[in-house]
Amino acid sequence: MRGVVIVCVVLGLALAAGLGVSAPDAPDGFALSQRCPPSFEQTVAGTCSLRTLYEMYDSVQDKGLGGTQTSLPDHRDGFSPQQIDLGRYLFFDPALSADGSISCASCHHPDQGFSDGLPRSVGIGGRQAARAAPTLWNVAFLDSFFWDAHAASLEEQAAGPLFAPAEMGNTPQQLLATLNGNRAYRAMFRQAFAQRAGEAIELEQVYQALAAFQTSLISLNSRYDRYAHGFHAALTPPEIEGLNIFRSFVARCAECHTPPLFTNQQVAVIGAPEPEGLPFDPGAQAVFGADKLRGGFKVPTLRNVALTAPYMHSGLFDNLRDTAAFYNGGRGHAVPEGENLHLHWHITSPDLTDYELDRLVDFLGTLTDESLKPRVPVRVPSGLTPINHPAREQIATTQSIPGESS
Repeated sequence: MRGVVIVCVVLGLALAAGLGVSAPDAPDGFALSQRCPPSFEQTVAGTCSLRTLYEMYDSVQDKGLGGTQTSLPDHRDGFSPQQIDLGRYLFFDPALSADGSISCASCHHPDQGFSDGLPRSVGIGGRQAARAAPTLWNVAFLDSFFWDAHAASLEEQAAGPLFAPAEMGNTPQQLLATLNGNRAYRAMFRQAFAQRAGEAIELEQVYQALAAFQTSLISLNSRYDRYAHGFHAALTPPEIEGLNIFRSFVARCAECHTPPLFTNQQVAVIGAPEPEGLPFDPGAQAVFGADKLRGGFKVPTLRNVALTAPYMHSGLFDNLRDTAAFYNGGRGHAVPEGENLHLHWHITSPDLTDYELDRLVDFLGTLTDESLKPRVPVRVPSGLTPINHPAREQIATTQSIPGESS
């Protein structure tokens, strides 16, 4: 088994070496890759298909709930290398926002686990969003999106921030005018979507390209994964203790944060409090109209969780230790007075010791894997700075950002 892992790592490096092979006649110096990203295989149809060691396992139930050698759900495949690379340029281009000040990467920064390190994301003009920015790692395996699960596809998810007033604040008309007015983008869309000269860029193509890029954000080669595939020396004894606690019927972490995605993709009501002074967030109740979902949010993946502080939908907890300790406080201990929430039945009082909480945090650190982090474009067709957020820097002087000085 160890030999298989080594072969696959070498294969991934070889594929990575080929990334960036570009088409001739690049518009204004911008060339879309003709090769699939690392860990993807190009099919005879010219699309990219993900390949992972988890394909060796037959079923998500092979090794029981929370088992290490279980298969992945279906991955959203079917995009061409050109569509994926076009999405990369769009993702990092601030021209997609109304005032050209922020890109998708401003709130989903590749160096911060594709989150932004803020309790609540900051949009154009310093406007604050209602919730923290969730990570985008492994979103291609998910069946719903956003904290309240209101989007059913990556395309729908991509459209949301573009036109939300507190986020990128754009309009469909302005976005299309910006892109169609850019000679480089017109040529790049023609290449990615086989358009004829003179055909206008359409919104659905923008959504599709952004979705295509996000399908390439794969994190499945952490030290935990190497352990799961049979290389037990990948984890230290304290980390293995943490894994055992994570999977235990006392802590029950794996029942919601189920390997290998470390999410069961369900909406759960756990009774996490809001930051002081903020109103109660109804979560998924506002989307689905079900009282039992009041205060419910999608169970987030724990992949790269050590990089995505602060935690919970509201960014309430600054570190993993405090987040884990929240579950030790007792069922419903933080539910506001007057709220009668239908708490998830897995929420109990595990009464973990300080030692056990520390080992749990040790294990969570083994889920970090940025080996397939995409390259940030040196420049984008708009000429704007790919990752730039002046309003965020202003907010940073008044909000505490974990890992940064305030």
